[in-house]
Amino acid sequence: MAGGSLESTAVTRRYDVVTFDCYGTLIDWEDGIASAFVREAAEDGVVLDRARILAAYHELEPEIEADRFLPYRDVLAATAMRVAQRLGWPLTGERARFLPASLPAWKAFPDTNPSLERLVASGHRLGILSNVDDDLLVETRRHFSVSFDVVVTAQQVRSYKPARGHFLEARRRIGHDRWLHAAQSFFHDVVPARELGVPVAWINRKAERAAAGVAPDVELRNLAELADHLQT
Repeated sequence: MAGGSLESTAVTRRYDVVTFDCYGTLIDWEDGIASAFVREAAEDGVVLDRARILAAYHELEPEIEADRFLPYRDVLAATAMRVAQRLGWPLTGERARFLPASLPAWKAFPDTNPSLERLVASGHRLGILSNVDDDLLVETRRHFSVSFDVVVTAQQVRSYKPARGHFLEARRRIGHDRWLHAAQSFFHDVVPARELGVPVAWINRKAERAAAGVAPDVELRNLAELADHLQT
């Protein structure tokens, strides 16, 4: 009887480690970026549309990341310059540093910390795979109420997702433990994870359409649904 009782109360997990993309999945980077642009442009009397800011940003940042490896602070500043140019806002290189300076203030989504806490409570180890510099991620991690066992940054692997460096380094550190990656970006995370055979949960916060020929292991709307999924 005692053995049966222990078996009935044991926690069964599909995965040992759950890693996350940070900006866009855990952190509301679109609000952080758009708000930083709007505030800085307002100092010049320029009114910018948030939707146009984000559309230009999503197009231009991957181009800069793919060109050659730069620290993420420089990627942010270079992207800010090109976005501003496209939107007709004159911006100097030094002034473009407003964007990396704003990053430590970018906030977590409301569901982030409650969901991460649920995963930790159910025995999952957590990680972050992020296109960022180490020191910037240190500032961002102040917004989280949990710790992360595996942290892989662009600075460490000298490349930006969707390149495979983050995933290969994470696999090296995680070893043979069962691993799920969770991310909002189909382009940066879902596609390379699937190419490498890494199980992936698409956190489709923006109700986007999947790319043809690529299927995540599970598609969810937010992190609360992820916590539900992993605890059932």
